[in-house]
Amino acid sequence: MRFPNAMPESDKAAVTATDQSEKGAPPMPHNKNPRADGLDAAAVHVGFLLYPNLTQLDLTGPYETLARVPRVRAHLVSKTLAPVRSDTGLSLLPTVTLEKCPDLDVVCVPGGPGVNEVLVDDQILTFLRRQGANARYVTSVCSGALALGAAGLLHGYRAATHWASLDFLEAFGAVPVKTRVCMDRNRITGGGVTAGIDFGLHLASLIAGERTARRIQLYIEYAPEPRFQSGSPETAPPDILNDYQELAAPMIARRTEAVALAAARLAESEGTTEIPSEKEVRDGSQAGG
Repeated sequence: MRFPNAMPESDKAAVTATDQSEKGAPPMPHNKNPRADGLDAAAVHVGFLLYPNLTQLDLTGPYETLARVPRVRAHLVSKTLAPVRSDTGLSLLPTVTLEKCPDLDVVCVPGGPGVNEVLVDDQILTFLRRQGANARYVTSVCSGALALGAAGLLHGYRAATHWASLDFLEAFGAVPVKTRVCMDRNRITGGGVTAGIDFGLHLASLIAGERTARRIQLYIEYAPEPRFQSGSPETAPPDILNDYQELAAPMIARRTEAVALAAARLAESEGTTEIPSEKEVRDGSQAGG
């Protein structure tokens, strides 16, 4: 079922970056008349993009929550129906190809090292533009936001991504926001990896209401109490942060090149002249996911 790109009045109050872990943050408003925006009128088609070398938790975190929402039909979308290998070796089985994918109400792009290749993949970027033009929600988790940016879907929008890829968003005209879940109009972007669960619950509440989202949260026993306080660059010990940056350096160097190329291609296609150089991209980035 397709929906107009314009946001309903009930969602306009949600045009703000929302950190769900922030104490005192106002709850996202939910449409009390669920049929007004069409999401409760029929099956809700949610499509997750698959590509080689993605980070599986970026996908499986939100999949676990959204696939449990009544009327949601979850699709794993890829170029072919061949198994897709994640960056840690887990094989994922697509359910539909890009070509045969139905019109999506929600399009979601997970992140991972493989997003570097996605940034310059015309077939995938065309798919994202086509689906994003009319999808009710255009979304991502982690560095999947960069793919939305490369498709021209985040220009002028606030967006979140993995902390270490945050500054790359500026190359695509997006406004980086360091938060777990960011909603700006019908763009919803999640932070790094585990934020995909927060993202999924947030989106579940928009589709089916807060009560349903809370039931799903209880079912999956999502009440994190991390054993270590190293989950952000602000809390990680300096030596741990340095280790991470050293390990990620080769991948981030490739990402820097891919972002510069993708931004240049996007600017050329849109007839603009503000094309960031590779050095500008590199100087504005950090090493990481």
